[in-house]
Amino acid sequence: MNETFDTKTLRAMDSAHYMHPFTDTHDLAKTGSRIVTHGSGVYIWDSEGNKILDGMSGLWCVNLGYGREELVEAAAAQMRKLPFYNSFFNTAVVPAIELATLLTEVTPPQFNHFFFTNSGSEGNDTIFRMVRRFWDVLGKPTKKTIIARRNAYHGSTVCGASLSGMADMHTQGDLPIAGIHHIEQPYYFEFGQGMTPEAFGIKAAGWLEEAILSLGPENVGAFIGEPVQGAGGVIIPPPGYWTEIERICHKYDVLLVSDEVICGFGRLGRWFGCEYFGIKPDLMTFAKGVTSGYVPLGGVAVGDRVADVLIGKGGDFNHGFTYSGHPVACAVAVENIRILQRERVVERVAEETAPYLKAKFSTLADHPLVGMTETCGMVAGLILVKDKTNNALFSSSDAVGMRCRGHCFQGGVVMRAVGHRMIVAPPLVITREEIDRMIRLIRTALDKTLVDVRQLGLVA
Repeated sequence: MNETFDTKTLRAMDSAHYMHPFTDTHDLAKTGSRIVTHGSGVYIWDSEGNKILDGMSGLWCVNLGYGREELVEAAAAQMRKLPFYNSFFNTAVVPAIELATLLTEVTPPQFNHFFFTNSGSEGNDTIFRMVRRFWDVLGKPTKKTIIARRNAYHGSTVCGASLSGMADMHTQGDLPIAGIHHIEQPYYFEFGQGMTPEAFGIKAAGWLEEAILSLGPENVGAFIGEPVQGAGGVIIPPPGYWTEIERICHKYDVLLVSDEVICGFGRLGRWFGCEYFGIKPDLMTFAKGVTSGYVPLGGVAVGDRVADVLIGKGGDFNHGFTYSGHPVACAVAVENIRILQRERVVERVAEETAPYLKAKFSTLADHPLVGMTETCGMVAGLILVKDKTNNALFSSSDAVGMRCRGHCFQGGVVMRAVGHRMIVAPPLVITREEIDRMIRLIRTALDKTLVDVRQLGLVA
């Protein structure tokens, strides 16, 4: 692109008018935003001309990479035909019908009905409503409580933030709302040392059973979890965890909800994360990868057990959004899924790029700052430690993760910092050569971070 940008003016306008999500806007004004202007493949460019390998797929969503003209054309064609109409009052639009039908091909077989939203947050709000309505219709109105996990992320609306297990979100707005209970996350590094991963998986799943018995099975309607916790730092559950969770849900007649906003549409080398871990949820939230982030779209895959009750016995479901089933978003999603099918992207992740990422990412474990590396499909994380002999962590006030993140950006790669964890989730179309480049850039950033912490006296 030949377009030029006045970065100084854009930063001033940004500081004066734009309130960023999850950002201290006042603090940001001191340094100014990085202005991203365009993208192609796995790369983005900023207003100063820097080329950056996007190791986070935008925000876990640009699965097909940037610049896919097929998705642009799908949006443009639908806009010319019918830019908008609602799905209320016995009305439907063609792309929403096509998308719902296509989703039956790629989701697990128990899913034959789909409710569309604009985001994963709205999807989880919808699930909250569906769970309560399901049990009401069955004559069990006390089964209202939904159990989630600490450090999970399920959105930023009032309900979504309440389901999320993040204390920083709960302190702003007197959250969580009533009817939501949190158990501990299955984080082996923090809670499983000295145990085998398999033994820890059973122990961690047991926290759900303890909570159900404490609350009373007659009061618990559902358990919700991400197959792999994303925003919490790529927390990969130990072997056996999810199958034990499923067994406990069945034992106490609790609906199982898989939040697939990050893991869905190929991220783990299966179409959905629940398939990777071999479980059959009753409800699934999806968003992000359904359109590769090109336009906003989310939704809920409704399992037959729930759909049969809501549709067959429930009457009106008094819930929805103006843009539920938006024709442009649905048209882009249809084309996005067809590309994933046509180019065998999910299969290529499983057979080629995910194993290659695992092998290459594991080489970072020899770095003096890295205590452990983990991968699962096309997500990966490493833990920054001050002493590898005992895995001692830095203090949160040292902000070592943010220092490393800054070096990544300056060096030409996006890597996210979550406390002492550094994580990546690159576009699913990344090549082996691009993975090699990403690993080299990450190692360079780690080296520069090591220089910083030595100069500050944080390590010897």
